[in-house]
Amino acid sequence: MARTKTTERQRGQVDPIFYNDVADKSMAMMPAMQDESESEEELGYEQPDMDMDVDAGDKDAAEEELEKLVFGDSVGFREGLRNFAVKAAGDSDEEEDAEELEAGAGLEGLDDADLFFTDIGTSRVLPPVRDGEEDSEDEDGLSRRPAAWEDSDDERMVISLASVPRLRKLRRTEAEDVITGREYTKRLRKQFEILNPVPDWAVQATQKPAKKKRRLTENGDASSGEEMSEDDMDMDMDPEELSADPLSKLLQNANGLVRNQTDPNSKKRKLRPEVLDIQRLKDIPGVQPSAITSLSFHPTFPLLLSSGPSSTLYLHHIISSPPAEVANPLLTSLHIKNTPLTTTAFHPTDSRIFLSARRRYFHVWDLESGRIQKIARVYGHQHEQRSMERFKLSPDGTWMALLGSAKKGGGVVNILDAKTLQWSAQVRIESRGGVADFCWWSDSRGLCVAGKNGEVSEWNLLEQRVVARWWDEGAVGTSVLNLGGDSGQQGAIIGRDRWVAVGSSSGIVNIYDRRAWLVDAAKQAKNKAQGANNEPPVPTHPKPTRTLDQLTTPTSHLVFSPDGQMLVMASRWKKDALRIVHLPSCTVFKNWPTSNTPLGRITGVAFRGDSGMVAVANEAGKIRLWEIRA
Repeated sequence: MARTKTTERQRGQVDPIFYNDVADKSMAMMPAMQDESESEEELGYEQPDMDMDVDAGDKDAAEEELEKLVFGDSVGFREGLRNFAVKAAGDSDEEEDAEELEAGAGLEGLDDADLFFTDIGTSRVLPPVRDGEEDSEDEDGLSRRPAAWEDSDDERMVISLASVPRLRKLRRTEAEDVITGREYTKRLRKQFEILNPVPDWAVQATQKPAKKKRRLTENGDASSGEEMSEDDMDMDMDPEELSADPLSKLLQNANGLVRNQTDPNSKKRKLRPEVLDIQRLKDIPGVQPSAITSLSFHPTFPLLLSSGPSSTLYLHHIISSPPAEVANPLLTSLHIKNTPLTTTAFHPTDSRIFLSARRRYFHVWDLESGRIQKIARVYGHQHEQRSMERFKLSPDGTWMALLGSAKKGGGVVNILDAKTLQWSAQVRIESRGGVADFCWWSDSRGLCVAGKNGEVSEWNLLEQRVVARWWDEGAVGTSVLNLGGDSGQQGAIIGRDRWVAVGSSSGIVNIYDRRAWLVDAAKQAKNKAQGANNEPPVPTHPKPTRTLDQLTTPTSHLVFSPDGQMLVMASRWKKDALRIVHLPSCTVFKNWPTSNTPLGRITGVAFRGDSGMVAVANEAGKIRLWEIRA
């Protein structure tokens, strides 16, 4: 009942019984108050109405001031509301707002949620959202809403660039000092992009993908609707996009490119032994993203081909004349996904480029048409050709030799027709550990194949058999073999190359002069035609003309110059491990390279067609050029 009575009192409806009780008590107290002669003003309170609570206590001025400070009063409350409204509105009229607040207009009918707002700052004004576009996305599937990392407080921040030493580089002028937080963020982002440019793979990743993935078939046509196998080339573009520009379009602005490198009227130079006249040229611009495992010059045009495990092939225009704007510029490049290139080579007679990797397929790039063809298998010999990473084209461009899978008891080299790319013949040798290296004869009529146990086989293409076998003297793990020079001998069954060099894992390089062997081989061929039996044309254990021991790590490169006067031997297992040998004296040049020659770990060596330039590639992805003078 007490709670009910109190509630009704607050509403202004006082119970009669309660009213009489209060009145009687008030009347009883009045005489005592009059006797004390105390007025209402002295007591500090007014006589309360009958419908309000009775305040039995008295307050002095200090207590009223403290109560005002702690709990406030109606005047201060209204003044605070008026000041808050002025700050929130900004440009609104103070007098009108004060009148509205005093009158209470505009606040009684509002919901609680409308009395609050979210502060998003004054610098960013969001564009109006049209109907049906709240959750829309753009063509790339990205939301149009502001990014989560955008902070409205950035505009209120103030940063001093001149006071912090490491921030002074962000100033645009020397007098500039204070900037906002949003501008500070933009300049930091720009400085980061300058120091860390966007890599090529990131640019390709942000490009819009094609609707369908396609792959090249064996005849070069694109096929879709089939699942890509692990060994298939992964492409995100159409075959037309994969096909590169033809050579005529790439080279139409390259001055002097149509001229052949060799001058038929020039006299043949002759190098002197022990001292080499060599001068460094401008390096190939840029650094490739991986080691350069294959390097070669075009037979006639001033073009340099390079590639490596980065799956990218680079084609540079070699400009040796000084007035060029850019030395040795890049003409074009070709990237094939998931194909770390191992061997790339120009075709000797046409405009094709062959490129392969440690895969079951290889590619042929036609520079004239820009068409790229993928060869997926060697029919009938798939089990013996599980990888096509190592190949060599014959000097006349007719044949392509592919190193087959190694066997414990020997090795296999498959011969393909370079035009039709069909299997034609096979070289099989009995060598412990398999094939270490092989090389075509200069007349393209056969191969010289070296086994890892040091046995060398001379295989004749016309007769489809091994015509001679001989052992490299002191061979300990044969690693590389090459042929060079012209003996001038015609009709021999083992070719016409004068020099053969064999390198081993101990770093020893043996050089053999084949002229005596060629004479015996020619006699044998003549006697065989007459029906006489003869001994093998090559001695079983020949003596090397010269044994070179300048390298102390396994020999990885043996490259003859086209004129047969120089031999470069190098090892990739030691820094600056390169030497040039003079022929026919078989002596090493003493004046080059020097201790200051920047070679690095050698991964590729190539001579230009006229033997007047040598290119050296290293493990760091750099290619350096030197000019060899007469």
